Amino acid sequence: MSGSEEASRCGLVAVVGAPNAGKSTLVNALAGTKVSIVSPKPQTTRFRIRAVVMRGAAQIVLVDTPGIFAPRRRLDRAMVAAAWGGAQDADVALFIVDARSGLTDAVRAIAERLAKAGGRVPVWLVLNKVDLVAPPTLLPLSAELNALVPGMAETFMISAEKARGLDRLLDRLAAAMPPGPFLFPEDELTDLPNRMLAAEVVREQVLRQTHEEVPHHATVETEQWTERPDGSVRIDCTIYVSRPTQKAILIGDGGKKIREIGRRARLELTGLLERPVHLFLNVKDRPGWDEERGRLRALGLEDLE
Repeated sequence: MSGSEEASRCGLVAVVGAPNAGKSTLVNALAGTKVSIVSPKPQTTRFRIRAVVMRGAAQIVLVDTPGIFAPRRRLDRAMVAAAWGGAQDADVALFIVDARSGLTDAVRAIAERLAKAGGRVPVWLVLNKVDLVAPPTLLPLSAELNALVPGMAETFMISAEKARGLDRLLDRLAAAMPPGPFLFPEDELTDLPNRMLAAEVVREQVLRQTHEEVPHHATVETEQWTERPDGSVRIDCTIYVSRPTQKAILIGDGGKKIREIGRRARLELTGLLERPVHLFLNVKDRPGWDEERGRLRALGLEDLE
């Protein structure tokens, strides 16, 4: 640990917002590495992922939360609870809003709940994807959101995808962290275990390469992690889906789809782990997995009932 305890600063920053606001893209851009899966499909993040960013003498621990939406299944309720839990535990909450979508019903509902929290955690507004909208629309949107959540101390206009506006955000976050010792070693980028990282990378490829009938009915678990004498690792993952038809879609004609999912996930994991990876995928249909308490615990989510 560098720096004295008196000089160092450290705190938790929750990243909250509606699905597809760009929360995971922002966390990855701030951390400078892949710590959270990114997909064009909403509700990608299912549990809180902590990424550690060093900025001068400050350690910023980013908590990426699931997108907040109207829950239906047990899984949905657990995801929403994880999001609000992340916000309540933080020193600062970043309220990420897709500037292109603007003030949707989902954004308004989140803003109202943040307002009801009564300022227990400082909320900063972050308008994302500002490169995709006409600049004159940004100030009225910012004014509307600030009116919905009185007391928001900061407003940032960024493009997480293009890494624009991030230096100012990082500098302000570093200054806002409370004095105290670091929570993680400086070279530790995330507390996401490698087994869970492998499962998430595979799930990202499922999200990217299947259609609407599969993605959010799928979960991935790393069944085995085997270190090999040559320094490589064998990873065995099982993809669980809700119905046999989804299993057939995932496997594809002659196994073509699952091989492509495995190929892309293996390449990504090889880069992330900086070592050769032997990835083996299995697909099982398990009706009702998203209502199983044990399955939710395996995902790192707390059951609410």
